[in-house]
Amino acid sequence: MSARAASPGRILVLNPNSSEAVTAAIDAAVEPLRQPGGPAIAVDRLRSGPPGIATQRDADSVVVPLCDLVARDPSDAFVLACFSDPGLHAVREAAGGRPVMGIAEWGLLRALTLGDQFGIVALSPASVQRQARYVRQMGLGARYAGSWPIAATAEETAGEAVRDRLIAAARHLVADRGAGVVVLGCAGMAGHRRAVADAIGRPVVEPTQWAVAAALGALRLAAS
Repeated sequence: MSARAASPGRILVLNPNSSEAVTAAIDAAVEPLRQPGGPAIAVDRLRSGPPGIATQRDADSVVVPLCDLVARDPSDAFVLACFSDPGLHAVREAAGGRPVMGIAEWGLLRALTLGDQFGIVALSPASVQRQARYVRQMGLGARYAGSWPIAATAEETAGEAVRDRLIAAARHLVADRGAGVVVLGCAGMAGHRRAVADAIGRPVVEPTQWAVAAALGALRLAAS
């Protein structure tokens, strides 16, 4: 067995904003994926980042810091825990061949396996625009039921007070837009997945979990 195969490895989940509350929600969401003897799953935030990725300018502003961080960090795989997938391709270059997973990319891919039409719960109208653009770039427009905003910041989504708005948005996507599966469009929403799914009776995708699962699979296969 090679030294690489013997090592469980390390996955770094990066929150590109500086919010401690969002980072804590992400850390709790990935806890079920931590296994004895498996890769370590670390969660950290970009301390120089904005408090939330609310605009395209916010998303663009974190690309160079993310690239610099990933280039220096010795982790075996990375997850960008922001639904804008900021700088995904640039960060992949900086990683030098190590896996880099974007949560929007993996969340949408998972949604395709759960229903014919997917909808996304968004933070704001600006988030809706970015999500629609990303869906088009991935070539998934025919499967996209739309996005619906809840008028919240990323940090607010990590708290209990926003849950009713999340459920209302998800119900709208199902009842009025025809979504068969709902994707939570912000990493801070992670702790609400089960409550939203129970309320709407449809699958709900928490994208950070699926991006981390993909990173785990990539490391496991690389070591085989």
